[in-house]
Order: sequence, then C-alpha cells, then structure tokens
Amino acid sequence: MSVPLVRLRGIERWFGRVRALAGASLELHAGEVHGVIGSNGAGKSTLLNVLGGLLAPDGGTIEIAGAPTAIGSPRDAWSHGIGLVHQHFTLVPALTVRENLALGLRGRSFQEIDQIVDVTIEQTGLWVPLDAPVRSIGVGDRQRTEILKTLLRDPKLLVLDEPTAVLTPEEVDGLFTLLRTLAREGKAVALVAHKLDEVLAVSDRLTVLRTGETVLSAQRSDVSVRGLVAAMVGDGVADEIAVGVYRKDRPGSSGGAHGNPKGDETTAGVADAAPLVGRVVDVHDDALVDVTLEVHAGEVLGVAGVEGNGQHELALVLSGRRAPIAGQAHVPEEVAFIPQDRQREGLVVDFDLTENVALALSRLDRFGTGALMPWEDLEKEAERIRTRFDVAAPSTETLAGALSGGNQQRVIIGRELALGAPMLVAENPTRGLDVAAAAYVHGELTRLASEGLAIVLISTDLDEVLGLADRVVVMTRGRAVDVPESERSREGVGALMLSGGAEAT
Repeated sequence: MSVPLVRLRGIERWFGRVRALAGASLELHAGEVHGVIGSNGAGKSTLLNVLGGLLAPDGGTIEIAGAPTAIGSPRDAWSHGIGLVHQHFTLVPALTVRENLALGLRGRSFQEIDQIVDVTIEQTGLWVPLDAPVRSIGVGDRQRTEILKTLLRDPKLLVLDEPTAVLTPEEVDGLFTLLRTLAREGKAVALVAHKLDEVLAVSDRLTVLRTGETVLSAQRSDVSVRGLVAAMVGDGVADEIAVGVYRKDRPGSSGGAHGNPKGDETTAGVADAAPLVGRVVDVHDDALVDVTLEVHAGEVLGVAGVEGNGQHELALVLSGRRAPIAGQAHVPEEVAFIPQDRQREGLVVDFDLTENVALALSRLDRFGTGALMPWEDLEKEAERIRTRFDVAAPSTETLAGALSGGNQQRVIIGRELALGAPMLVAENPTRGLDVAAAAYVHGELTRLASEGLAIVLISTDLDEVLGLADRVVVMTRGRAVDVPESERSREGVGALMLSGGAEAT
C-alpha cells in the first residue's frame, strides 16, 4: 500500500487525571473514506482534535506524507491541507451564515466569495439560509454550514466528527455521495459516526478505538457488524447489541420497528384509554401553526420532521420552557427535558457533575427547601447517576467540559430521569451516543413508558422514531401532521415530511 497521507502513531493525551488517548494510531490514505468508531469516551474526537491542531498530544508522532510533522494549531493543520468539521459548532452566532463562510476565505473579494459559495452549494446540495444570523438557525443548518465552511477551503484531508447526527436521511445520503466523490477525486476522508450502518455504507477502511487505544484497523470487506461491536464493547454484549437497537420490548409489543407496537389494538385506542398527561391546543407562535397534540401516560409520542420545522419550539412549549403566543398549553408542573444541544441548553461545561445535577434537582423539595442546598445528598445523587449511566469520569468533581459528547449526554439523561416527572420531552436523546449507550437509552425509554411515563420523542432519526413510538406525527412548516398506521414506514413518513401531508392535527 502507498505511504499514508497522514499517519498518527502512539498518540497519548491526558485531561488532568483522565487519560483520553493511550497510544492510539490511525492511518489515512488519499482516495479513501476511513470510518473511525468506538464507544463514548473511546477517544475518537480527541484523536481528531489532535490531528486538527486543536489539542497538543502528550506523546506519539504525526507523519504527513511520511515525514514527521508538528501540528501546533488549526492554522498548522490547514497549512497541510487538513480540514476539520467539529462535532460542536464553532460558528460566530452574531454573524450571518454567509459571513461565517467568508471567514475562511480571506483575501477574496465579496463578489468572489459569493460566487465560490454559490458554486459549492450547488455542487454539494448543502443548502443553508445564507443571510440568516447563525444564532437564529437550527442545529441542522449549523451542521451544514460547518461542512460548507470546511469544503470551501478545498482540503486534501476532510475530517468529519459526527456530521450526520442532526441531518435527515436524505441529507445523510447526499453527504455520503459527496464523500465518495471527494475520495474518487483523490482526497482522504475521515468520518466519525456512531451508527454502524452509516459507517459501513460509506467507508473503505475502518478503525476502532477503545478506551483510548486502537484495537482494530481493517478493510471494510474484512469486518462484520458483530466484529465491530465486539471490538468496541467486548464479546460479552456484542450479540445482544448487534441484532439491532430499535426494538420495542414492552408487554403487548409486536417487536417490530414498523408494525403496531400495541399488538392487535390500535395505538389511538390505547392512547384514549390512558390518562391525559400533557396537551396543547391551537398553539401558535413564530414557528408553530395551530398545533394541537395530546400526550398520554404510558405512551411514546414520536415527532419526526426535517429539522427547522418547529420541532424545537414544540419541545420548549411541551416542556414548559416557553409560553405560546396564542393557544393553550397544559403540561405538568415538572417536565423532564433532554435538549437538542447539550452544551448550550443542557450543561454548564465549567461546572462539575454534581453542580450540573444540582441545576435541575434543586427544584425538588428534598434538594431545595432551604437557603443552603444539601450538598452531600446532591453528591450522592450525582455519583448514583455517574455509576448507573456509566459516565466515563473519574469522579463527580470532573468538569462537564472534560467529558466526551456522549458522556455529557449520559449526564443529562440521568439527571432528567432523576426528577421523577410524569412527562419527558426528549430531543434527539441518543445524538452522539455509541450503539451500546443508545440501546441502553432506548431500553430506559420503553421501560419508563411501560411504568406510565408520558414521553415525547423528537428525533431526526426516523428509525428511532418508528422503532420506539406508539403514535407518530410529522412537523412540517410549523404544523403537526398525524401519520396513519398504514404510512408508518421510512417511505411513508419521509413522504409526509417532504409534502406536508394532507391535514394538520
């Protein structure tokens, strides 16, 4: 095989007492798409941030075209043609999308920049609202902007850290077509993703990281799903996870992702028989148009749709975080909420785990009745969450910002479930989670629903919605459209997402 475009050998990296990389290695070749996978906290993002110049390694070497090279900053990385699309957005919120794209094209006139941007958008199909301020756009548009910003600089090596987490299935297909085209043109592509079917569909080679080490590197043709899962999490649970994450195991379930989850009964009949927990009637505001929904105890209401059609605003209303301009919202006094952006809405990254847990649990009488919070009790609760949800942190004194994205998500999920609220609103709850962690979360959701919790699952992952939901609605142009049982398939829901459906609820 030819000399790799980039080779990382024995990379070490510590964050205080946390050893994120323990001698990891990675080889990236021109003309290939290389999938990088591993469990949460395995070191994937850290390794890519070393490659992109955002983090300095504590040991190991980096070679570019066979020559040892020091990469001390993102500018150094770009000087070698390495472009990194970050997992967490690095855009300037006060600037427009167009202005953010222009930041990477210094020395060009505005006319040249506009032409380059227009051509790139046309070629890639990554459409974004160019004149909208970044602070006003959703996570899907932000992700597309990040990818465009990097592509505009024509990198030799394109590194993407979880780029598909907030994209629709159609957009994921388009992105993968683009990556294959870039590889055919002689570029190298490194892709981190947690959905194994996505990685297997687009990659030529794969590398698996586990606890900071490279445990497998192989051609796509030489690996299986079970083998990859075993490398990620161990043989003991590989078979259970590899059979599929999206399964309903509640009593009366048909067990299928696309069938009626309540067996012979209609989901509407079950919902009608269960106590009403939350309800919005004719809700209208800047992003929602006359939305009426009911959420019942013991059911999972799935909300699908192309990002930016009012899902986030609906989540804020249902969780009691936002009052509608018009209409009525009847929700419990306490609603658990898993937000779509864990760093902006879920955690304070400069707080430790106990402090982040206290942000939510202080609302409970047993934690917030006096002027001074019972800190010892909060520490015990934070430790319980850390242990139960397998958060990869040395202690509850670890800063949230020192955790991987997936482990941050585990903290949020554990904290919100600890509220014991009668309703849970979850936006993309498994975004950034590995297959084992996603399977655990799905199991928790189905268990909680079987115990009577009302759950609103808002997700851009159609398989997740179809596999877990008892009822499904599609958000389109701010309206909620009921999905008939006969159309509960990827094709049927996808058609409603694009067409808007015939009637709104």
